[in-house]
Amino acid sequence: MTDNGGRRTARRIVTGLGVVAAGSIILPSGIAHAEPEQTQEEAEQRLAELQEEADSVVQDYNQAKEDYDAAKKKVDELEKQVGDEEDRYNELRDKVAQFASAAYQGTDVGSTTNILASDDPSDILDQSADIGYLSESQQAELEEFAGSSERLIKLKQEAEDALKEAEEQKEEAEEKKDEVEEKIAEQEELLAQFPGADPTDDGSVDSSGGATYTGSASGSAATALDFAYAQIGKPYVWGGAGPDGFDCSGLTMRAWGAAGVSLPRTTYGQAEVGQRVSRDALQPGDLLFFSDLGHVGMYVGNNQMVHAPRTGKNIEITSLAGYWDGQYQFAVRP
Repeated sequence: MTDNGGRRTARRIVTGLGVVAAGSIILPSGIAHAEPEQTQEEAEQRLAELQEEADSVVQDYNQAKEDYDAAKKKVDELEKQVGDEEDRYNELRDKVAQFASAAYQGTDVGSTTNILASDDPSDILDQSADIGYLSESQQAELEEFAGSSERLIKLKQEAEDALKEAEEQKEEAEEKKDEVEEKIAEQEELLAQFPGADPTDDGSVDSSGGATYTGSASGSAATALDFAYAQIGKPYVWGGAGPDGFDCSGLTMRAWGAAGVSLPRTTYGQAEVGQRVSRDALQPGDLLFFSDLGHVGMYVGNNQMVHAPRTGKNIEITSLAGYWDGQYQFAVRP
């Protein structure tokens, strides 16, 4: 994975010395053929590495976006609390002003003015020698006034801290976005050079659109799979959770959400919910995790899964053999 300093992934794509049209061309004698910088086998290996890196970065992006959304929500909540506390503060201030003015009628006007003009409500309480004759209820009002001010200051500080955290999370999410785009660009260039090098495509893929699930699952699993099948043919969109495109965890979250089961947004979170099941006990609807939790799909039976593979491809049904077999980690039943 690239670092956050912006070091760009090296391009290992052969540019060649000429353009080869369909068919072959004859070069004049004495001119050697340009040799590719890597073989198809090397391209396959690099594509597999990029697949894992891109999967991981997508989930890191999703997590950063989740953190940002949570922090922003906290800011909004705190701003409302601050607004409520300001109303309470102003109401108490008016009360303190009224009884302080009444209490000091006929006494030293300078003391009254000092109290009413105090910037810090706690200063009022510090002048105990001046207000010692106030009633207990009035003393309680003053204490509540000071406490309200302290709460207001604390809430504002919390809101500012939360906002700063939200901004940092947003910046991190944008950095992750840039990293993903670099991975995608290198994948596309490699596939342009070696169209048959995609390690995730073993020829068993079905990405024909708008299917309907007709398998053996029942209940919520059947509902989740029916939702996922209806998305087949829609494009992979990193960070996407529908309706026009999905990334892998966005698809599984929405599919199980359609069945009334709430899943976390990221593969990391989804891997922690439900019940772990062994591979020989898989049932349709189970979540399948791959590549250090960088990818997730849904088991559909017959050693196949429905998933959103990567940018440039559509939601599809594919075999668990080959590439995905080597990347498989474990399964969870929501």
